[in-house]
Amino acid sequence: MRALVTGGSGFAGRHLVEHLQACGDDVTVLARGTGTDLLDPEATRAAVAAAAPEAVYHLAAEAHVGRSWSEPAVYLTGNQLMTLHVLEGVRVEAPDAAVLAIASGELYGPPTRLPIDETAPLRPQNPYAVSKAGADLLAGFYADAHGLRVVRPRPFNHAGPGQEPSYAVAAFAEQVARGLRAGEHPVVVRTGNPDTRRDYSDVRDVVRAYRLLALHGEPGATYNVCSGTTASARELVAGLAAVAGVEIDHRIEGGLRRSHEVPEVRGTAERLRAATGWTPAIALQRTLADTLAWWSDRLAHGHG
Repeated sequence: MRALVTGGSGFAGRHLVEHLQACGDDVTVLARGTGTDLLDPEATRAAVAAAAPEAVYHLAAEAHVGRSWSEPAVYLTGNQLMTLHVLEGVRVEAPDAAVLAIASGELYGPPTRLPIDETAPLRPQNPYAVSKAGADLLAGFYADAHGLRVVRPRPFNHAGPGQEPSYAVAAFAEQVARGLRAGEHPVVVRTGNPDTRRDYSDVRDVVRAYRLLALHGEPGATYNVCSGTTASARELVAGLAAVAGVEIDHRIEGGLRRSHEVPEVRGTAERLRAATGWTPAIALQRTLADTLAWWSDRLAHGHG
């Protein structure tokens, strides 16, 4: 397919572009530094026209939960405007294209029951989640009002090589890689609440789900992208100790705890599985090992 990817230089975006190209797709990437500002409606429309896409993957977003508390206007305005401009560009220039409007499992907020399915109410608990809930509803509106082939994936936590250390798995893996490089024994890893549980998927499984949804997703429908299993910070640290073959001194620091923290978040991807046949293929142990290897290589080459 001819594919247009926004946010193609981000963590998931880079993996998506690699996956699409491996599938033989002709990929146009819109990302910071490529000359197209998605906050500019005319520039966005021109980029869509030039790409003439059969599938649009809209990943571009301000995506850091913590920073959204200090910059709520940037998140609330920017994420919804970028989504609006992409949808308008597609409506005018590529109305037959499939549009993947990537949302987030964050928009569900504290679960009223587990596992979380797509019928759960939206109760976003931070400015980032509110912005993604608004963008998700906007995407649904474009499917209903304009007949666009908009599909709305809602990915839960995902991790893997290349992720910023502002996210749990990457943060823990970076600490282990630094400790190993410094010769620490045991290696010190600092975390916040060790017992909150989150539903982790490998980013390479997540982007595989996106392409399948571009092919088989129902217009207007929402799809959780998740593993259906959870791990705590304590278990992630233990898993890194196992793949690294080292002893870890796990230190719990109150200052790293987040406000409004939910004890457990776990979803079900049964709707995605029924529509596409997707199931996770990469075990958490491999995600941890590959993320640690990526950080070790990065530090060995003098980055970070």
